[in-house]
Amino acid sequence: MLKSFIEQTINGLQTGSIYALIALGYTMVYGIVKLINFAHGDILMVGAYITLIAVSNGMPLILAIVLSIVLCAILGVVIDFFAYRPIRNAPKISALITAIGMSFLLESLALIIFGANPKVIDPKYIPAFLSNDNKMKLGFLQISTLTIFVIVITIICMVALNLFIKKTKLGKATRAVSQDTGAAQLMGINVNKTIAITFAIGSGLGALGGALYAIVYPQIEPYMGMLPGLKAFIAAVFGGIGSIPGAMVGGYVLGLLEAYVKGSSLTTWANPIVFGVLILILIFRPNGLFGKNMKEKV
Repeated sequence: MLKSFIEQTINGLQTGSIYALIALGYTMVYGIVKLINFAHGDILMVGAYITLIAVSNGMPLILAIVLSIVLCAILGVVIDFFAYRPIRNAPKISALITAIGMSFLLESLALIIFGANPKVIDPKYIPAFLSNDNKMKLGFLQISTLTIFVIVITIICMVALNLFIKKTKLGKATRAVSQDTGAAQLMGINVNKTIAITFAIGSGLGALGGALYAIVYPQIEPYMGMLPGLKAFIAAVFGGIGSIPGAMVGGYVLGLLEAYVKGSSLTTWANPIVFGVLILILIFRPNGLFGKNMKEKV
């Protein structure tokens, strides 16, 4: 019983790490432009396909992941420039509809280019230390080195992102734009550049999540980003969307909840329970665990 519980906890931390990476992208963008970027889940899908193409053409997996992060960061900036920047001052509903439209566009392009049949990264391209078959023995437990890698990479990303936001000049500019765009402009901050960098970071994290997702759950298809994207959004809301630590905590809580449900007799209830959590959060704690209660004048 104890062994099963610990194994489910480890599985939950692995899944939660991927949700947390994607949730960080959601929370970064929302924190600065107050936009729920529903195309963010599809950045995960693009990152997975880029990784697949790169390793299939002989590139080492780690370099392929780095390439995926860079290209998706550029894609995030392009999406912001062409889709979101022109409607920056438009009603929020316009930005929301644009985000949904961008999501459908990315999915449709992937369907046209790659087809509907799922693809997998051939195990021969995956280094031994990232293989699910490579286990480390800790007492009576056997933990996959891939699981350890995913968790460690996620924690490193969160710490690095926190340091970037709090310690760097650009991070301070990001916080300034998030708090008051008009005042930030008066202080000489290039708002468009700051927002573009935020999109780049968020999209890069989404690509990393996509590459790891494609290794952990080896199936890549045009709609693969929908469900993880929605769950990552729930994680961001749970933690307090706009909060980086909140996105991480939300991702891990959601991953653990899903793992425990799947490990019980309620396996088929995993997704309904996860989405039920979103409803409960919005009813009892709409600002999330770490969210601030923002009052608006009307």
